[in-house]
Amino acid sequence: MDTTHMPDLITPAIPFFILSLIIEGFVVKRMRDERRDVRGHTLKDTAASLSMGLGNLIIGLVWKGIAFAFYIALYQLTPLRMGSGPWVWVLLFLGDDLCYYWFHRVHHECRFLWAGHVVHHSSQHYNLSTALRQPWTTPITGVPFWAPLALLGFNPAYIVAMQSISLLYQYWIHTESIGKLGPLEWVLNTPSHHRVHHASNTQYLDKNHGGILIIWDRLFGTFAPEVERPVYGLTTNIHTYNPFRIAAHEYAAIAKDLKRPEPLRIRLARVFRNPAWKPPEEERVPPPPSTLPA
Repeated sequence: MDTTHMPDLITPAIPFFILSLIIEGFVVKRMRDERRDVRGHTLKDTAASLSMGLGNLIIGLVWKGIAFAFYIALYQLTPLRMGSGPWVWVLLFLGDDLCYYWFHRVHHECRFLWAGHVVHHSSQHYNLSTALRQPWTTPITGVPFWAPLALLGFNPAYIVAMQSISLLYQYWIHTESIGKLGPLEWVLNTPSHHRVHHASNTQYLDKNHGGILIIWDRLFGTFAPEVERPVYGLTTNIHTYNPFRIAAHEYAAIAKDLKRPEPLRIRLARVFRNPAWKPPEEERVPPPPSTLPA
């Protein structure tokens, strides 16, 4: 594979995405006839997800080329060369998946980065169209997380190809139509594990960040099994199908917080700390009487 040629595995897969969505629609409709807890599809929600995916694709046409050029520059700077044998692909597979884990986890733990990634979690449904509800800014903020692979001497074309393979794998796990997969649940990220990741249940928040493998979550303490039925969406849902509002709502909330008459350190903490972080004085304020338990 030519170091200077950026492979594209996602665009050729678009017909498969469309066909699989149609098939899933029929399967989930039958499931809903038997189980009322299956959310299934709605036209507006699916259209919003597809709009977000199209926006991501358009932005990616420009930005992925810039990111690829950055990886090439790093690759030319380092004296290391990993070569192209089968063992290199094994190491790259593990390295890419570890990079994805930390990219994904940090985008949940830093509000500024979460403002982009929140797009992917904004649907209250969980189906294959949700996989296509992609952010418009994470192609930019994600670049530093894969830079170490180029510095280690992995061919930039291999890096981009492995990123695409990981994304293609993660498409099929966005579904309610597949149950638990037995022993595979110990090693692989599965639909069951990823349903947990998309849930707003308290015990599921910020869990199961893995891409293809679930071993990193088990190793770093962010794993949770699917036990209670997942409730999909955000802890505070946005109730909009407008793709521009979906893409920008958390950035707008950050801008509003930056205008607060507070010390700079508090305003910066609101931007860069965990999305759930509040100043100590707000944590001590009791909820209004109407929200107290009877």
